[in-house]
Amino acid sequence: MSNNLFLSYSVSCLVALALFPSCGGGGSAAISQVGGDTVPMDYAKRITIVDYPQYTFASIQNPWDTTKVLHNYVLVPDSIDLPDSLPEGTVIRTPLKRTIVHSSVHCKLIGDLGAYEAIKGVCDSEYIHLPEIVSGLEDGSVVDCGVNTSPDIEKVVSLSPDAILLSPYQDGGTYGKLTTLPIAIVECADYMEISPLARAEWIKFYGRLYGKTETADSLFDAVETKYNSLKSKTADVKVRPGVLFDRLYGRQWYVPAAMSTISTLIRDAGGSNPFESITGSGSAPLSAEQVLVQAGEAPYWLVRYSSPETMTLKELSADNKVYSKFDAFKTGNVYGCNTGVVRYYENAPFHPERILYDIISIIHPELVDSVPTQTFFTRLK
Repeated sequence: MSNNLFLSYSVSCLVALALFPSCGGGGSAAISQVGGDTVPMDYAKRITIVDYPQYTFASIQNPWDTTKVLHNYVLVPDSIDLPDSLPEGTVIRTPLKRTIVHSSVHCKLIGDLGAYEAIKGVCDSEYIHLPEIVSGLEDGSVVDCGVNTSPDIEKVVSLSPDAILLSPYQDGGTYGKLTTLPIAIVECADYMEISPLARAEWIKFYGRLYGKTETADSLFDAVETKYNSLKSKTADVKVRPGVLFDRLYGRQWYVPAAMSTISTLIRDAGGSNPFESITGSGSAPLSAEQVLVQAGEAPYWLVRYSSPETMTLKELSADNKVYSKFDAFKTGNVYGCNTGVVRYYENAPFHPERILYDIISIIHPELVDSVPTQTFFTRLK
């Protein structure tokens, strides 16, 4: 296996300087070393990036215990010899050329950076509908490595990847046999950010992984400009209608808490989240009855679903009789996004401006184009 796959390098002299905490340990956030340029992160709170002449240091905060570090990375260009003195962390030679990616979200992002050719393997391929990945799976240039919770280790090893990109989870433990391999594991904790632009700003980290720093910075600047321009259109709206999201999943309806990304999108679109009283940055499980009490009068309802066919109001009500009791259902203001057809989840994390435009065009159509074109959500018939 290539020597460039993965190196964990610890330098004792830096311990005395107390500049960096241990990788994944219980230290506080990393302190910038003299001579480095801290990358401006105006929104993201879970990651710190510092560029040095010979390497880039990235420290990811543990989202579930913010006093600790989830992972430290030292990105060293493969065009130079490995420096003699490096901070403690997982050393990755960049640009990445052979990666295994566990989610369609990050596959799409890598494609946006112009680095699709670096994706050599994926997990959960049945949920990835990107044409470039689908064609790669068909011609063998991209390998299906199985399910993300238990990937096929033999296939992983056979690809000789220089990194595996996956999402960490609270109390998720280790990554099984993957941790026994000399392969860098990149923990994509971007989804734990608390605002749309905060998550999107992680593109600066991924750009450095794939040798696309300028491209990444330019992409984020464009996203930020468009998002804030749209947000400014709703700053002075007098009426902020309630917006309900999604539906029951089993017996629970997972509603967005006050500081969640969905709640922020609703607020920035000039709407109101019926569940603002729920603290936190994630979602909260409620019963259908509880949702009806708190959001039954919300004039708009946006539903994300996956189906071979476009959902109708009749089909929605047949799914559960409680749905017909919501005001948005009675007035026909239910909008669906068929994620099995529309690439919502691939776009939403790193292109929140597209989702924001969609929501504004539904609840405040007078603020956008004269003929709004919903890219993701369409009114159910």
